[in-house]
Amino acid sequence: MRWRKMIGLLLLCVTLVTVAACGSQEAAPAGQSGSSTTENSSEGDSTALKDVKVVLDWTPNTNHTGLYAAVDQGFYQAEGLNVEIVQPGAGGADTMVASNEVPFGVSYQESVTQARTQDVPLVSIAAVIQHNTSGFAAPVDRNIKSPKDFEGQSYGGWGSPVEEAVMQSIMEGEGADVSKVKNINMGDADFFTAVKRDIDFAWIFYAWTGIEAELRGEPLDMLYVKDYSDALDYYTPVLVTNEQTIQNDPELVKAFMKATSEGYQYAIDHPEEAANILIKAVPDLDKDLVVASQKWLSPKYKDDAPRWGEQKQEVWQNYTDWMFSKKLLDEQVDVSQAYTNDFLPQ
Repeated sequence: MRWRKMIGLLLLCVTLVTVAACGSQEAAPAGQSGSSTTENSSEGDSTALKDVKVVLDWTPNTNHTGLYAAVDQGFYQAEGLNVEIVQPGAGGADTMVASNEVPFGVSYQESVTQARTQDVPLVSIAAVIQHNTSGFAAPVDRNIKSPKDFEGQSYGGWGSPVEEAVMQSIMEGEGADVSKVKNINMGDADFFTAVKRDIDFAWIFYAWTGIEAELRGEPLDMLYVKDYSDALDYYTPVLVTNEQTIQNDPELVKAFMKATSEGYQYAIDHPEEAANILIKAVPDLDKDLVVASQKWLSPKYKDDAPRWGEQKQEVWQNYTDWMFSKKLLDEQVDVSQAYTNDFLPQ
């Protein structure tokens, strides 16, 4: 699985093949995460449990650790749920949740916002991470220390309008010209292959690719987009459900979120143990990378929020306004309909 595809999920594609943040690891075998869930639930009286699926945005990684911890530690079972963690089909996680094929999934603020303009009934019910951990990264030998240094360099991307919009926003703040950046389609190459081949910088999540660079001994200069604009400090990823589930079974949403919150709190309090839970569920992952990534990411799940999962109206409004100003949305969105904190435990 590749960071290039994960970053693509950050972008405004109508059909997202949705995640969050994997590097050069191979995808987990089909059914891997689901089988571990079933085994955990079978320890109790599984006939009394309600079967529930949650679909990931991409292959399992440390953005998802709280879900796996909630399974492993019996938090879902305590709420009467037998949760199966599944990977997305061809239509992507958003499509599966919006169509009510599954009640819960992992998505991104930008894709939920885009969906709302098309009357797609996605609703964000928790921010997995409080602040945007993505940004533009380059090997230190490229000497890219600020957005102005993007001029004359080759950017590895995949041609989404939001890439240029974000780059333009942060470059304009320093009087730089985005038209002077050479855009190259990375294809299926991962970040480390691409920067050795034909690009100078790319958009990554530090929690995975940045940590992998550290482990490889290949230091990066990292320019977090949130550091250049408050509007770009948006929620990525988020947990989503659909309006039908909220209306027809609010107690299910409440139970799911109570257990999920406990799972992420466990990962916050016990990063190494939580990493080992993810490795146990998905043994194809690189153990050293998972542990290092989890230690870096765990404090950032909650960060400065009063509780894990909390979402702020201004974060939704700022990013929506920015998207609209960049013509990434056809119309404005009522952000109060796009997210809710109502199902987070008090």
